[in-house]
Order: sequence, then structure tokens, then C-alpha cells
Amino acid sequence: MGKYELAFKKSVAKDLRAFPAKDVHRILKCFEMLALNPRPPGCEKLSGQERYRLRQGVYRIVYEIQDDRLKVIVVKVGHRRGVYRTER
Repeated sequence: MGKYELAFKKSVAKDLRAFPAKDVHRILKCFEMLALNPRPPGCEKLSGQERYRLRQGVYRIVYEIQDDRLKVIVVKVGHRRGVYRTER
């Protein structure tokens, strides 16, 4: 299995600005691990969507996997309380 390319929605950078620096550092390490293995132990497929979730402390990383292109797209990073809510 080759290394996956990482892509981010523009809103991910804005999401990360609100977190403490030590948490951002741990989340960035998770991004590096996703490039090597997009389905690591502990990841879960979200029901009703083609997205996956990875836990990092109280934060959740929501991402999509495009196996045909070897690409991982990070869609959202947020606190576990509100990361799954859709904006209306």
C-alpha cells in the first residue's frame, strides 16, 4: 500500500486555530499517520456517510478516503460535542 496524499478543506485551518497548541501538535501527528494508513485501529466509519472518524482525546477528525486516487481529505476537526452537527 502506497502513501496517501493529504488534502484539507479550508475550514480545517480555522478549526485548528481554536485549539491549544499541544492538542494541535497531537492532531497534526494523526494527520501524518493517516497518510500512511487511512484506516488505523480505532477509526470508525460514520453511518449513512462515506466518511470516517478518528478520535484524538476530546477532539474528532472527520475525513474521507479516496482509495482509487490514494487520497485522504480531512473534512472537519472539532470537539466531540459538536463535530457531527450540521449547520443549518
